[in-house]
Amino acid sequence: MAEQNTGAKAERDPVTGLLTGNDGRERCWWHGGLDDYQLYHDTEWGWPVDEDRRLFEKVCLEGFQSGLSWLTILRKRDAFRAAFANFEFEEVARFAYADVERCLNDSGIVRHRGKIESTINNARRALELKAEFGTLAAYFWSYEPEPQNRPQRLDFATARTLGKTAESTALSKDLKKRGWSFVGPTTVYAFMQSMGMVNDHLEGCCCRENVEKARQAFVRPVKG
Repeated sequence: MAEQNTGAKAERDPVTGLLTGNDGRERCWWHGGLDDYQLYHDTEWGWPVDEDRRLFEKVCLEGFQSGLSWLTILRKRDAFRAAFANFEFEEVARFAYADVERCLNDSGIVRHRGKIESTINNARRALELKAEFGTLAAYFWSYEPEPQNRPQRLDFATARTLGKTAESTALSKDLKKRGWSFVGPTTVYAFMQSMGMVNDHLEGCCCRENVEKARQAFVRPVKG
């Protein structure tokens, strides 16, 4: 998660990168103490996901986030869901020119023609992936980094260097080969963080241990 200016007054510890909330618990700095952003940090970010619809939503929204803040996208997420059939990619794949124009006139979302058309294209590519792998989850989780390729300790200094990795670069390259767009290696790494393929909650964050337990209990999907 790239550092963002949230406009919040809460301040992170300059060494640990942790921010103490009103509940006295320490968390990663980037939610900035904002209620909705903190809820996302606590209940979604980093928790393992294997539901295809949610995975498609996450990868698409990370594409929309490119050049913007994630908070902007988060606060528009309901509007995005309404515009894109709740990210049911089987339905989005059937979108036509009229749907592109409808989305371009929707002030609730990011009105970027390239990103809108990319979402429709990627839905069609998602159908191809599902036909080949059985689920999107089986495909995406096959790129999970091996433990030895992860930082031994995810402190603040290390976290700020994680913009892309060998695995996100490989996944990005393969997605592009398959015709996907707006899936550069940095965008893909943010997707990997969001869907729980990696646990990038900082050491000392109140969520890190629970997220790691969930990841340990999580049954990795395999190609069907």
